[in-house]
Amino acid sequence: MANILELYEELVTESYRHGGYERFTISDPKPRIIHKASVRDRLLHHAIYRRLYPFFDRTFVSDSYSCRLNKGSHKAIARFRRFAHALSANGTKTVWMLKCDIRKFFDSIDQAILIELLSKYISDPAIRILLNDVVASFEAGPGRGLPLGNLTSQLLVNIYMNEFDQFVKRSLHMRHYIRYADDFIILSRNRAELEHLIPAIEKFLGQELKLSLHPRKVSIETFASGIDFLGWVHFPSHSVLRTSTKRRMMKNIRGKPEPDVLASYHGLLSHGNTFELRQELDNAYGLFHNPYLA
Repeated sequence: MANILELYEELVTESYRHGGYERFTISDPKPRIIHKASVRDRLLHHAIYRRLYPFFDRTFVSDSYSCRLNKGSHKAIARFRRFAHALSANGTKTVWMLKCDIRKFFDSIDQAILIELLSKYISDPAIRILLNDVVASFEAGPGRGLPLGNLTSQLLVNIYMNEFDQFVKRSLHMRHYIRYADDFIILSRNRAELEHLIPAIEKFLGQELKLSLHPRKVSIETFASGIDFLGWVHFPSHSVLRTSTKRRMMKNIRGKPEPDVLASYHGLLSHGNTFELRQELDNAYGLFHNPYLA
């Protein structure tokens, strides 16, 4: 309680200054550097998030799915499949998909642009100063970056990328667009239309947000050929788990996890055509958790 009262006093007197971060690496599945703030600062992050999220969420397009209430990857996939089936006219027409990924997303966020965007919505000078301090508490490079690990970062990147979402919807007039964090996909019956979008997208991201597309993760493919999106490979009639995800899952099961991990995997697999994989998972779990076989 004494710590909370001290934090309150610092906020009231505008003497609060954000502290540093504890740095560590996770594999998810590729290595990611996480920066963990102190308990004191994380408490503030939650307070900021609770106050700002309800307002800003109303400004976001409906097809932004990352780190939002009642959204998430499963709903993004369901929306993707509805778009694909509608455009294909029940499999009678070819559907093309432009799939892109933003290069070094969190590390590339321009802090000055982010502060300017926040200032468009927030007039209170004390709140502006507080948000400036939170944003400036971390740097991946001079004036760039947000830390993976802050609750506020999840909201701030959505505020930042909402500019791009609005551009795609309102200026490019792309109705069949879905974004999840730094991955986005646009569907069309016209391949040439998607090819012509790429320069406009690159120009907007570069000039307005100082972001760039990952050169090896820009592709235009047909729905029938299989689209790798949010951990699944999607076909017109079914979805299968990405091979790398399956491999990692089986490795974790063989590492003797708790029963709730198995239940979690079953929940994930319920969203695709995975009957045989679920049986394989159960068999692997039973083999490595049978005391007579261990």
